[in-house]
Amino acid sequence: MKFSRRRFLAGTALGTGAFALNSAVAFAQEGPQNIAGFDKTQTEVDRTSVWQPFSDRKIRMGLVGYGLCQFSAAFELQNHPNVEIVGVSDLISDRCEALAKRVKCEKKFESLEKMVLDDTIEAIFVATDAPAHARHCIEAMKHGKHVASAVPAVFGSERGLEEADELLETVKKTGLVYMLFETSAYHDAVYASREIYKAGGFGKMIYTEGEYYHYGVEQLDSYKGWRIGLPPQYYPTHSNAYYVNVTGGSFTEVSCMGHTSPNFKSFQPENNVYRNPFGSEIALFRTSEGGMARMAVCWDMPEMHGEQGRNSGEKGSFWNGSFAAATPDVAELVKKLNLKKPALPPGVAAGGHGGSHGYLGNEFVEAILQNRRPLVDVISALNLTVSGIVAHQSALKGGELMKIPQFVF
Repeated sequence: MKFSRRRFLAGTALGTGAFALNSAVAFAQEGPQNIAGFDKTQTEVDRTSVWQPFSDRKIRMGLVGYGLCQFSAAFELQNHPNVEIVGVSDLISDRCEALAKRVKCEKKFESLEKMVLDDTIEAIFVATDAPAHARHCIEAMKHGKHVASAVPAVFGSERGLEEADELLETVKKTGLVYMLFETSAYHDAVYASREIYKAGGFGKMIYTEGEYYHYGVEQLDSYKGWRIGLPPQYYPTHSNAYYVNVTGGSFTEVSCMGHTSPNFKSFQPENNVYRNPFGSEIALFRTSEGGMARMAVCWDMPEMHGEQGRNSGEKGSFWNGSFAAATPDVAELVKKLNLKKPALPPGVAAGGHGGSHGYLGNEFVEAILQNRRPLVDVISALNLTVSGIVAHQSALKGGELMKIPQFVF
């Protein structure tokens, strides 16, 4: 890029997508096959950095859920030098056996409800079915466990907004660490944009785009079929992270439009438990900074797979892997920043979903050891998730502008 346009490349591999659209997806032999995001994609890491241990304590941790995505073993927790996996659980016995073998753990529990009764377990990663995430996290915290959760934080059922309040109150009351494992938070583009934002390179954010595409003529089956006909904006965190996990802000109101998909059987209201007619939902949000964000979640766009996004602020924009500065001084400011992710502990791989898995696991561990709130804490988790619930309500009302609940710690 010519510097006459006050533009420079933010990094040779910093792209807007965590994994390439239209890419062939492959996964290691022991993982889920042909599910977008599980390929171990390239990620920008500062090869000059060295991980520095600050504690020799091992957190006694349990893993719950080894279904379609086998997520409980995907975030490298079993390989972290500060973790000892002391229990695993899945409701289906052969899956529980497979998880135990994968992470080399002998102790197995028939359910999360049984695991939380073990007072020797300090923390639990909840990778159960999405409708149960909030309930299971609350149950674990009530029994004194730190909790990490797969996305979304709460589910867009009739009780979704009530569960959001319950989850927040439980975190406040217990003082325990709660973290949402939102993969986009550690995409190269989001990590770089967050560093630029913190340094003042964007100024106030004017406009953000986030997109999550996961095409499928037949929806992936899962526990009790919760994915079948799923309203797109019930699963909004991968796109919403391009604003929330860059700025730390929230969405205050939304107008959302939905696209009906007559050729998709599962998106006919009579064929799904949600009575959902939409295969794609595009939300236009007002942000807490007074800016705008367009967030797309789409299941019905052929051959489209991946998460990507871009940001534009008053002082600069990050699009297509490069930063454009409004003035030379902003360009110089950002040019001095290290926009590559730091080293992970030995034996911990960056993993899939844009090289985010290992970073999310490490952040959870370090937040517990340092007794601090993690990057994707309960406020961030609810800002990522609840906005999608309201967006779907707006789509059902033809795009009516609706207010979004705000959460404070």
